[in-house]
Amino acid sequence: MSSKDTPETMDLRSMDIKAENRGRLKALFPTVFTETANEKGEPVEAIDFEKLKAELGTFSEVFEARRERYGMDWPGKKDCMKLIQQPSVATLKPCHDESVNFDTTENLFIEGDNLEVLKLLQKSYYGKVKMIYIDPPYNTGNEFIYPDKYSETLETYLAYAGLVDDEGKKFSTNTPNEGRFHTRWLNMMYPRLYLARNLLREDGVIFISIDDNEVSNLRKMCDEIFGEENFKADISWQKRYTRSNNTVDFTTVVEHLLVYEKSESFLVNLLSRTEEADSRYSNPDNDPRGAWKGASFLNPATPQQRPNLCYPITNPNTGETTYPSTNAWRRSKEEFERLQKENLLYWGSDGKQAVPSIKMFLSEARGLTPINYWSHEYAGNTDDGTRELESLISAKVFNNPKPSLLIRRAIEHACDKESVILDFFSGSSTTGQAVLDLNAQDNGNRKFILIQLPEPCAEDSEAFKAGYKTIFEIGKERIRKVIKKIVDEQKNKKIERESKIPGMAENITSIDLGFKVFKLDRSNFKIWDGSRPDAPEEELIRQLTLHIDHVDPRASQEDILYELLLKAGFMLTEKVQKLEMTGKTVYSAAEGALLICLEDKITPELIDAVAAAEPMQFLCLDKGFQGNDQLKANAVQTFNALNQGRDKTEQIVFRTV
Repeated sequence: MSSKDTPETMDLRSMDIKAENRGRLKALFPTVFTETANEKGEPVEAIDFEKLKAELGTFSEVFEARRERYGMDWPGKKDCMKLIQQPSVATLKPCHDESVNFDTTENLFIEGDNLEVLKLLQKSYYGKVKMIYIDPPYNTGNEFIYPDKYSETLETYLAYAGLVDDEGKKFSTNTPNEGRFHTRWLNMMYPRLYLARNLLREDGVIFISIDDNEVSNLRKMCDEIFGEENFKADISWQKRYTRSNNTVDFTTVVEHLLVYEKSESFLVNLLSRTEEADSRYSNPDNDPRGAWKGASFLNPATPQQRPNLCYPITNPNTGETTYPSTNAWRRSKEEFERLQKENLLYWGSDGKQAVPSIKMFLSEARGLTPINYWSHEYAGNTDDGTRELESLISAKVFNNPKPSLLIRRAIEHACDKESVILDFFSGSSTTGQAVLDLNAQDNGNRKFILIQLPEPCAEDSEAFKAGYKTIFEIGKERIRKVIKKIVDEQKNKKIERESKIPGMAENITSIDLGFKVFKLDRSNFKIWDGSRPDAPEEELIRQLTLHIDHVDPRASQEDILYELLLKAGFMLTEKVQKLEMTGKTVYSAAEGALLICLEDKITPELIDAVAAAEPMQFLCLDKGFQGNDQLKANAVQTFNALNQGRDKTEQIVFRTV
C-alpha cells in the first residue's frame, strides 16, 4: 500500500515536549530552521542559532566563550531536561469500584508517580488548569521518596507499587543525613514544576507551600520555570500561634506560600468586604451620597520631587490660602478644582482645616486587596488541619495535614466557579475537601484533579493499624467522608425547610459529589521499543512477534477506551456514550467529536456511517481490517474525500492503533 492509502497511526506516547517547543519556535522564527545531515547522511531539520540570535537582536551581546552567567545550576539539571523530554508510554486505568459516581463526576483522583501522570495529562489538559496548589516534601530529612533511576520512571513506579517484581528498580527514602543536601530535592521538583506549568491556563496561577529549608531554592527554580516577572507573592502563613517548648532556638510560626502566575493575564480576585472594613466609613456632613472616609490630600513626594503638584489651595470657608511645604499635593490643580466643585473635599468638622481630605464613598469601594500575610484566623493552622481530618477519620492517620481553609483562601483569590484545580502532591486530599466544601457553600462547579503516589503507611503507624495501607487510601476515604458529610447536611437542610414551609423544601444542591479513580499502569498496547536500534537479532524478532497482536489480552475495552481518549487529547471526564452503528459498537465522546471502534472486524458500512457522523477524530484497531488492505485504503479515501476543501482545523482525523 502507498502512504496515501494508509491511515495515520496513533501515537500512544505522551506529548513530545521537544517537538512542541520546536513547533512554537518555528511559528515565531521560521527562518532559523535549516536542513542538515545526521551521522548517517540522512537529511534532518536543525536550528541555526546564529540566525536566531540575529532575529532576537542579541547577536552582538552573546559571547560563546564567556562562562559566567546569571542563573541556577546543580548536578543533575541536564538529566532533568532529558527526563522532561522523554515521552511516557504508560496509561491511566479506570477503577469503578474505588470511585464515587464514576459516570457523572468530573473530579479525578489518580494513583501514581506524579511525574509520569503529569506527562500523560499534557495532551488532554494542556492550558486548561486555572490553579495549581501543591504541598511538596520540605526536604527536612527522611520524608520524601524519589526513583533511584530517573530514566526508568514507569518501571520504577510499577516495581514500587508492587505491579512487577523487580528489585533493581525502586523508590528510596531520603535518609536523615541526606536531608540537608539540596540536589536530590531539586532533581525531584524541577521536571514536575516544568510539566505543571504547561497545564496552566494563560490566566492560571500556582501556589506552593514550603518552609525555610528550600524556599530560597524553590524561588530561584520558579523564577526560571515561570519567569521572574511572573512572581506574585511570598505569602507568610501563620501555621502556629503559640510558642513551642520543644525548642531552645527560634520557634517557627510561619510557612511560605509562593505564588506565580502563568502570565500577566492572571488577575487576583478581590476579597469580599468585611464589617470591620466598612465600619471605617461614616457621614459626618450628611452627604446625600452616603458614608465615606477621608483620603489624604498630601503626596509622599516632596515639592522638589513633584514640582508639578505644587500650587496654592484656598479653603472656601475661611479664605485661607495654603502652600505645600514638606509634601506636594496628591492631585493636580485641575483635579483639585473638580473635587471642590463636586463637594468631594472635606475641610474638617468645623470647616477650617488648611488641607482637606478627599471623600471616598463606600458605595464606590472595591473589594479588599489580598495581602501577603495570612493569619491563622484567616487561613487556619496546623491544629485545625489535624482536628479536621480526625473529625472525618477517627484516628491520627496523617501527620500535619494542611487545613482546608488555607487552600480555600487560595481558590477564592484565584478561581471562578468553573475552574479546574490541580494538586499533584495531594497527600490526605485536603485540596479535594476544599473544592467540595467551597462548591457546597456557593453552588460552584469547580473540578479537582488529585495525584498521589501509593506511598505505604508504616506498619507501626496509626494509619496502618486503622486499615490504611497507603497514603492514597487515606485520601480516598477522606473525600468519601466529605461527600457523605455534605449530602447529610443538605438532607438535614431540606428536612428543616420542609418542616417550616410544607411543600417548599429546598432541593439538594446539584453540585458534583464524586470522583473518578484512575491508576497509573503500563499501556494496554505493546509499544515498539525503539531505544535499542542495535539490539541482537533475536530481540528484534521477539519484539516483532509481540506486535503481531499488540493489544494486551488482559486489557478490558474500558481500559483501552480511556487510554485512547487520553492520548487523543480528550479529558478523562468527557461523557462517553455507547452507540450501535451498522451492528457494530462505537464509543462516542465529547458529544460525537471522537468516535472509537474497538471491534475485531471493520466493515465498509461502518466506515460510511462514521463518515456520515463527521466526528473530529475516528480511531479503530488496525487488526479490525483483518489484513484487508483494500478496505483500509477505501476507508482512507472516504475520509480524504470528506476533507476536500475543508479548513485544516475542521478535517476529520482517521487513525488506527
